[in-house]
Amino acid sequence: MSSYNSARNSIKSGDDLYQLTTARLESIRAQLAQAPRSGKLKNKVCIITGVGSLKGIGRAAALRFAHEGAKHLYLLEFDPTNLPDLEATINKSYPDVKVTTIQGDAADEALISKVCSMALQDEGRLDVFFANAGIASRKSLTDTTADEYMNMMRVNALSCFLAIKHAAPVMEEINPARGKHASSGSIVMTASVAGVRSGAGPVDYSASKAAVNSMAQTSAYQLQRKDIRVNSICPGLIETGMTGATFDHARQRGTAGKLGQLNPLGRYGIAEEIAQVALFLASDDSSYVNGQNIAVDGGLSASHPVIPGRWA
Repeated sequence: MSSYNSARNSIKSGDDLYQLTTARLESIRAQLAQAPRSGKLKNKVCIITGVGSLKGIGRAAALRFAHEGAKHLYLLEFDPTNLPDLEATINKSYPDVKVTTIQGDAADEALISKVCSMALQDEGRLDVFFANAGIASRKSLTDTTADEYMNMMRVNALSCFLAIKHAAPVMEEINPARGKHASSGSIVMTASVAGVRSGAGPVDYSASKAAVNSMAQTSAYQLQRKDIRVNSICPGLIETGMTGATFDHARQRGTAGKLGQLNPLGRYGIAEEIAQVALFLASDDSSYVNGQNIAVDGGLSASHPVIPGRWA
């Protein structure tokens, strides 16, 4: 028990960790403005869905992709409220990046097919599709209706299926005049740690994200020898518009120090940290990464959480 007691005694209080967390996250948020533009996505044409939340992964990814020199960003969101602000922000900071905003449903097959075709018509190529759109729920198993379950699968899983189905054929298109000399592309999908292990979300949400993870693995083989990679990102607890209620509730109760305490890092994450992984998977830095479900969760899925002082 000596090593256990030593580890327990070294853990700071929740309030201390929360102060460290907020300082750490502010530093991470500031990285974008300070980082040089490396051009990792130079000349790449990208589609991103689910960009509407001001604290969301899609918006953070759009800004990061623009920072890294994407040629043209097609940004799709069901709720158009924040689309003008996102477009204006990118135009102001990155005037060399083309931006097309689209209001629509990421699970609408006709629309996804149209957007992929737009990229081919406008730019002669499609290089990246980041299927990030999604919804969450908080209902228990017995309170979830069949219609609610099916809608969860439609928005979270069907949208990713459609991204793969319609982006892949366009990514195969060769267009030497536009610098596309061979079939290639990267499809990235937002899943969740809830799709990796139980206990991180309700049944309907977890099932939809497990489906996304399975599609990343299966599609990689369906698209073999085409140099089109398919991977999923599995975030842990991230502060976004979708999880805002959880964070607001904890702060109102004075228990914000407990947010993210079950993972080894002892903190929650922010959208910018997921956007960095999306950038990695979208860029040629990950040229040999395919069919993977990459957890970005502070280590939560690495082990069964053990709360110090509680053994049963």
